[in-house]
Amino acid sequence: MRLRNTLAVALCPLVLAGCWANILQEGADSVVIVNTLPENLACTFRGEVVGSQGNAVTGRVTMTKTLVTGARNDLRNEALARGANVVVITDTYQDQFESGAIRAITYVGKSYRCAPR
Repeated sequence: MRLRNTLAVALCPLVLAGCWANILQEGADSVVIVNTLPENLACTFRGEVVGSQGNAVTGRVTMTKTLVTGARNDLRNEALARGANVVVITDTYQDQFESGAIRAITYVGKSYRCAPR
């Protein structure tokens, strides 16, 4: 019984950490997420990026809004690491529980470094 209580106390912070959105890195808030590349910008492709949040454990205790925000933050962070300032979303994947509740969400996109023409 004592081991069970110790494990519960040790795992609690890990589970609770999954309830918050991925942290947005400094500067990543300037990365714009769009559905189509704006025609008025001159853009250079910087690579494919993937952002996700959630799993079978934390998805049960994390609100959908938090999963979406965390996945978008993860996507922006990865784009920033590639030197991009625009991401065009190409695919969205949702992993769901049998109840239909979202357990995890993943965005896939193409990152670009863009400047006005």
